[in-house]
Amino acid sequence: MLKRRITLPPEHLYPADEWRIVETGYSDEFVGLTETIFSLGNGFVGVRGSFEEGRPALVPGTFVNGFHETWPIVHAEDAPALAKTGQTIVNVPDTTIIKLYVDDEPFYLQTARLQDYRRVLDMRAGTLTRELVWVTDAGKHVRVRSCRMVSLEHRHLVAMTYEVTMLDEPAPIAVSSLVLNRQDARQAGDLPEYRPGDPRLATVLPQRVLNLQAGELAGHRILLGYQTTSSGMTLGVGVDHVIDTAQEYQAVGSLDGETGEVLLTADAVPGVPVRITKYATYQTSHSIPVPELVDRCRRTLDRAVREGFDVLAAAQRANLEKFWDRADVRLRTRLNPVRQQQAVRWNLYQIGQASWRAEGAGVPAKGLTGQAYEGHYFWDTEVYVLPFLSYTQPRIARNLLRFRHSMLGRARERATQMSQAGALFPWRTINGEEASSNFQQGTAQYHINADIAYAIGRYANVRGDIRLLGEIGAEILVETARLWQDLGFYGADSRFHLHGVTGPDEYTTVVNDNTYTNLMARLNLNFAAATVRRLREERPADYTALIRAVRLQPKEVESWERAAAAMHVPFDEELRIHPQDETFLAREVWDLDSTPREKFPLLLHYHPLVIYRQQVLKQADIVLAMFLLGNEFSLEQKRRNFDYYDPLTTGDSSLSACVQSIIAAEIGNEHRALEYFQYALLMDLGNVAGNASDGVHIASAAGVWTSLVFGFGGVRDYGGQLTFEPRLPRAWNELAFSLRFRGRQIRIKLTHDEERYLVEEGEPLNVLIRGEPHLLSPDTPVAIKLPPP
Repeated sequence: MLKRRITLPPEHLYPADEWRIVETGYSDEFVGLTETIFSLGNGFVGVRGSFEEGRPALVPGTFVNGFHETWPIVHAEDAPALAKTGQTIVNVPDTTIIKLYVDDEPFYLQTARLQDYRRVLDMRAGTLTRELVWVTDAGKHVRVRSCRMVSLEHRHLVAMTYEVTMLDEPAPIAVSSLVLNRQDARQAGDLPEYRPGDPRLATVLPQRVLNLQAGELAGHRILLGYQTTSSGMTLGVGVDHVIDTAQEYQAVGSLDGETGEVLLTADAVPGVPVRITKYATYQTSHSIPVPELVDRCRRTLDRAVREGFDVLAAAQRANLEKFWDRADVRLRTRLNPVRQQQAVRWNLYQIGQASWRAEGAGVPAKGLTGQAYEGHYFWDTEVYVLPFLSYTQPRIARNLLRFRHSMLGRARERATQMSQAGALFPWRTINGEEASSNFQQGTAQYHINADIAYAIGRYANVRGDIRLLGEIGAEILVETARLWQDLGFYGADSRFHLHGVTGPDEYTTVVNDNTYTNLMARLNLNFAAATVRRLREERPADYTALIRAVRLQPKEVESWERAAAAMHVPFDEELRIHPQDETFLAREVWDLDSTPREKFPLLLHYHPLVIYRQQVLKQADIVLAMFLLGNEFSLEQKRRNFDYYDPLTTGDSSLSACVQSIIAAEIGNEHRALEYFQYALLMDLGNVAGNASDGVHIASAAGVWTSLVFGFGGVRDYGGQLTFEPRLPRAWNELAFSLRFRGRQIRIKLTHDEERYLVEEGEPLNVLIRGEPHLLSPDTPVAIKLPPP
C-alpha cells in the first residue's frame, strides 16, 4: 500500500506537452518544486532551475559531481570501525545570476507586473528558456528573454543568454552578471533553512567550506580558484561574457574578494535588444593545484567564446537526438495521453542529465539536482540506473562500472576494518569510504556487494561479451565472493547462513538470513566462480592477470560454489511464502490502515526501535528479489509473496513503487501495476514523497523505464535469452520502446491488435515471444496478430 497523495501543479499553469515542461505563470507555491523540475545537468555539473535574477529561491544550487567537503562524524558512543568521516557535496559558486534594473527599478519576479510569461524546459533541445514582458512601475514595457544550457558536448561548460528589449519607451537599464558563493552564504544564514531534523537532507557545515586561493579579472572574464577546508579538494571557476547590441553601452568588470560582477549599463531605446551571452566553466580535482585548474577554465572559455552559443545549442540537440533514439518510450494512454507521455519523457530525461558525462564519477541519488543525501552514491545506481543504461547507453554503463572498480581499494580496506576478507563496498559514499553514521541501516547492507556483481553480470549479458569482465569485473567478483565466503557460516543444518545483515528494507535491520541478501549473495558466489572458469578458458591472458592481482587460489572457486549450493533461503511452508528474514513473520504486524497520513514517512515520526520490531516495510525487498532473480521463483510464489508483503509496504522509499508495479504486472494484477506505476511516474512531478524540492529521485526515474519495459513490456533476459511476455494494460493503446542488445538495435511496438518486433541494426536474433521462438531480422519485422480481448 502507499498512503500518498499525487499533487500535480494546475494544468492552466503547467499545460501538457509531450516534449516540454511549460510554465505559463509564476506562483510562490511552486518555487521549490520548479527548482527541481527545471534543473539542468550533464552528469558532471548540474544547475537547479532557479530564476536568473537569483530570487525568489528556496534552495538554489550548482553542483559538480564528486566535489565534496568532509567533516568528522561524532558518535554518542564510539566503537571500532564505525564510519569516521562524513562527505557532503558542495554547492559551488553560482554563475547563473543576472539581475536587471530599469530606471533603477529592480526586476523582482515575485512582485512584478507580468505579461506573456512563459518558461520552458525543452527536452529535445536541452535548454531552459524564459520569455516575459515586465511592466515597470512607470508603465514601461520590457521584454526579457533568457536561455540556459548545461552542455552535453563539453562536460565542464554552462552557457546562458539574457536579452533585454525596451518595447515602447526609452529607459536607462543596468544588467548585473554575478558569481556568488552560495555554499558559505548559506552557512552565514543568508538562505533559509527548511525541515530541520530530516536525515535525508545535507549536513549544514558550521565552518567555511570554500577558501579563495586565486582571483583574476580580465575585461569581462572572471577566474576564481578555491580549496575546500577539510577534504582539500580544489576548484576552478571561470566566467566570460559576450555582449551583442546595436546601441551604445558600457560594461565594467569588478572583483571584490570572491564576488565577481560584470555590470552593463545603457540608455536603451525601444526595439533595440541588449543581449549578453554568459559562459561558465568548472574544474575540480583531489590533487591538482588551483592555478592549473584556473588555466583549464581559461582554455574552456576561449573555446566556448570562439564557437559561440549557437554552435553549443546545435551540439546539445545532436547529443539529445542520440539519447532519445535509444531511450525514448512512446506511450499512448486513453486518459490524459499527452500528460502521461510528458511525464515519461521527463523521467527519462533526468537519467540522461544525471549520467551523460559522468566519466570518472557515479550517479548520486539526486543526480546533480540538489544536496539531499549529501550527493552520495548508493546501490541505486547498480540496481535501478544501470539496467536502463545497459540497454540504451552501454558506453555510460561501462563508465559507471569502471568507476565502481576505482573504489575497490577502499572497499578492501573497509572489509579489513570490519574483520572480513575480500572487499566490502560502502552503502553510501562519494570518495569510496563509508559515510553512513548509522551502521544498522548502512554498513549492515552487505547486499551492496551483490548488487554490484549483479550489475556487472547484467551489463556483460546485455553486451554479449566478457571483455569488461576481464578488465575489471572479475576482480570485483572475486573480492566480493571472498567477503560472502568469510561472512557466512555452515550451521547445524549444513546450510550456509548470513547473519547480522540489513536488506534493502531499512525498516528491518541487522537480521539473520535476509532472503534478498542470501539470494543475491548466492548469485554473486556462482557468478564469480563461473567468471573465473570462463576467463581461464576463453581469455587466458586476463585469467593470468587476475590470478596475480588477487592471488587467487583454485580451492577458493570451489568453496564459493559449495557455499552457493548450500545457501539457506528462508521459506514458510504454512503460508507458502518467503519470509523477509528468519524471524520476520514472528513480529507484530503494524496497523498501517490506522496510521495517520501525516505520520508518513515513518522514519521521521517514530523511534527506529518502534519500527524495527514490527512487520512494516519501507520497501519490499522480497518483491525486488522476485524481479532481479525472477527465474528462481515460481509464478505462484510471486503471487503469494506479493499479496503478503504489499499491505505491509509503506512506500516510504521512492525505490519501491516501480518494482511493485513490475511484479504486479507479471502476476496479472493490472490495477495495482498501474497504480504503482503512477506513483513512480509522478514521484517528483506529483511530489508523491513530499520532498520533490530537494531534487530528483533518479533511481525512481530509472524505475519508470524499467516498469514500462520489464513490467508492461514483459522483457526478460535470464541466461542471455531475450524473452518478451507483454502485458499491455487495457487503459493503454500503445507502448513502443527500443533495446540495445548484443550489438543489435531492437524496436518493439505493442498494441492490443498487434505486436511488432524488429532488429533495425545488426545480425538476426533468436528470441522468445510469449514462449514461442522467433527470429528477429533486419529485413522483416515479426508481426504477431492478437485475438480480440
